[in-house]
Amino acid sequence: MRFLDKLNPLGLLVLRVALGASFMFHGYPKLRDPASALRELPGYGFPGYFGYIVAMLEVFGGGLLILGFLTRGVALLLTIEMGLILNRTVNPSAGIYAFGRYEMPLLLGAMALALVTTGAGAISIDAFMFPSSRNSTKKSKTKD
Repeated sequence: MRFLDKLNPLGLLVLRVALGASFMFHGYPKLRDPASALRELPGYGFPGYFGYIVAMLEVFGGGLLILGFLTRGVALLLTIEMGLILNRTVNPSAGIYAFGRYEMPLLLGAMALALVTTGAGAISIDAFMFPSSRNSTKKSKTKD
């Protein structure tokens, strides 16, 4: 199955685009109508101004993920955001039946964490702007 390793850049591209589009989809309504985000977030125990930060991070961070620019840093911020949301939404006493309430932040956080650990891949702006990261992936492949 080593022939599938050649598809890693394509897989990371698909992961980045799907994750970025999802964050943009969920962040845009918060930017368009900030009053609703300001009303929603205090229910989770966050201050109201956090809505502006979350909206900007999701929309612009999602766009940067799609482009593959500053991927690890943006993905780390999004992972932290999803971790904070999971911390507020998971109720251990509800058991497995409450999975539907935190399924989306869990998946988005896991996808973002995957990008933190792997990077943007070869099909990205990061690969062209930071050739040292591109060279380190080539060196690790030759060691195998």
